[in-house]
Amino acid sequence: MRDIVIQLVTAFAGSLGFALLFHVRREKLLLASLGGLLAWGVYLLMGLATDQDVVRYFVASVALAVYAESLARVVKCPATLFIVTASIPLIPGGSLYHTMQSFMEGNFSACSEQGLTTVLLAVAIAVGMLFPTSIFQLVRRIRQQ
Repeated sequence: MRDIVIQLVTAFAGSLGFALLFHVRREKLLLASLGGLLAWGVYLLMGLATDQDVVRYFVASVALAVYAESLARVVKCPATLFIVTASIPLIPGGSLYHTMQSFMEGNFSACSEQGLTTVLLAVAIAVGMLFPTSIFQLVRRIRQQ
């Protein structure tokens, strides 16, 4: 339990740090940072249902995109503000590190295997964000007509 709390706090802090770096306005800092906590919390919760990282990243990014798109309508600002800052905890940096480590050690079979995993995680994140965002835009266009 302690490990989970530490992960959630660091996800929040990482998102907050990037929100500050991107000069997010003070009144939206907490909301942007909570998105990172939410995304990582969903990732951890999905660990109870599956051990497949690609699925966990996909569902977490879907939840993040729904959060960002919904919040953007409530606070009247672009969803990108929340998506960019809150997606920081989902970046597969560890996987990329292990890919490069295998490459530098000359272990090319492990490098290609880990590299494929890294690419799959990145695709899962991108596609997970694409679906809700597209649906929100489609609904908005239908309402405008």
